[in-house]
Amino acid sequence: MPNLQLDLDRTEHPVDIIERIAAHNHWSFDRDEQDEISISVSGGWTDYNIAFTWLADVEALHVACAFDLKVPAVRLMELASLVALINEQLWIGHFDIWPNEGVIMFRHAILLAGGAELNGHQCQTVLASAVRACERYYQAFQFVVWAGKTGQEALGAIMLETQGRA
Repeated sequence: MPNLQLDLDRTEHPVDIIERIAAHNHWSFDRDEQDEISISVSGGWTDYNIAFTWLADVEALHVACAFDLKVPAVRLMELASLVALINEQLWIGHFDIWPNEGVIMFRHAILLAGGAELNGHQCQTVLASAVRACERYYQAFQFVVWAGKTGQEALGAIMLETQGRA
């Protein structure tokens, strides 16, 4: 299938919307390029670096949410097992391991093909979804990397839901 090159005018650059959201929330951000922005967001477990990249050739806004957890090579296979188990549970987005850097990240993309316009609500939703997924599974990644647990054990430990009050 040939790659169609469409010259569509957007009313606003998608990354400009992200920049406004970051400024409104007083988040630290860095935007050295027109098509990229990196935002720092504090979570309950750690700080998250969320990168938004506009991919004009496929008309998609790519979102990557990473956190500071370096994966030792000896735990890489078990972590890959955990990532597969987690990804089975996700409806949108997925976790990846970048083995060269030893980094875990949540990734998602908003497809805007055909000139579809991005709105602030979509951006806030995908940003919240990325942080929520990282917050939910952060401890499981810790259990595998630092406590030597299997992916199944780590996932079981964080999925334990308490009831009642102590």
